[in-house]
Amino acid sequence: MQRRRLKQTTSFEERLAEHGRVLRQKAKSLPPGIEREHTIRKAGQAETGAQISEWLSTPGLPAPE
Repeated sequence: MQRRRLKQTTSFEERLAEHGRVLRQKAKSLPPGIEREHTIRKAGQAETGAQISEWLSTPGLPAPE
């Protein structure tokens, strides 16, 4: 079997940020409760991941000591 290859048209950071936006919109439609809190937390994690990934890919980042 061959594995399907998919060429991404957007960057990883853009996809993570978009996922975070979608989750925030979903959380707005949910009633207050555990599911809403989990959705908000996942949205924050996706947005933070996008920011960290973007930061790590910037040129001129100092090497860790």
